[in-house]
Amino acid sequence: MPSNYSFSQRVSLAIVPRIASLLIRIVGVTLRYEDVCAPGTEPGHLRAPSVFCFWHQCMLASAWRFRNLGIAILISRSYDGELIARTVERLGFVAVRGSSSRGGAAGLLAMERAYREGKRCVFTSDGPRGPQHVAKPGVTMLAQTVGSDVGAFHVLPGRCWRLNSWDRFMIPKPFARVVVAWSQHAEVSVESAGEEFADAHARVQAALDRAVAMAEARVAEMKG
Repeated sequence: MPSNYSFSQRVSLAIVPRIASLLIRIVGVTLRYEDVCAPGTEPGHLRAPSVFCFWHQCMLASAWRFRNLGIAILISRSYDGELIARTVERLGFVAVRGSSSRGGAAGLLAMERAYREGKRCVFTSDGPRGPQHVAKPGVTMLAQTVGSDVGAFHVLPGRCWRLNSWDRFMIPKPFARVVVAWSQHAEVSVESAGEEFADAHARVQAALDRAVAMAEARVAEMKG
């Protein structure tokens, strides 16, 4: 455990991930998930290796849906990131440490290794600190490096609590129906640079936006 953590932080790191992962399991077994796919797409967890992204607010709703698949997810090296990493590792994820703000280059290298080992690689595109629903370039950079397209999905509970945080983090209510929307993939050229890279990243942002719109439309339909 890193020595720069305070005593109270060390205690929290020893206890909170155990409790959080247990609560996710307890609530998770009550949730009912429904996949909604754009034409020509399929649920992304069926593809490996692959590169996918989603929004930070969906992490808890996603944790149960994609448990025990060995998915590699890039997580900040911050204290909050350490709490998240230890929680998701207990649910069968592979926590890759690094972000756009801390250890970005090392994180991308680790994600590249994970991809080449055949893993599904996932980014919370607006994490760890936002702004909300604004994609950062890391996922596009990885896709360019490994020669992959980028898939985008949004996980939206029909009933949830929303925290008063920068991302409006969602906590599904027990027995909620949860929509997992998969938009069409964004193409990324391995040779894209400058304006071409910006265009590729704009396609990733658009794919994420489409996934949100698909999920919201389906939830509205269920409630209507």
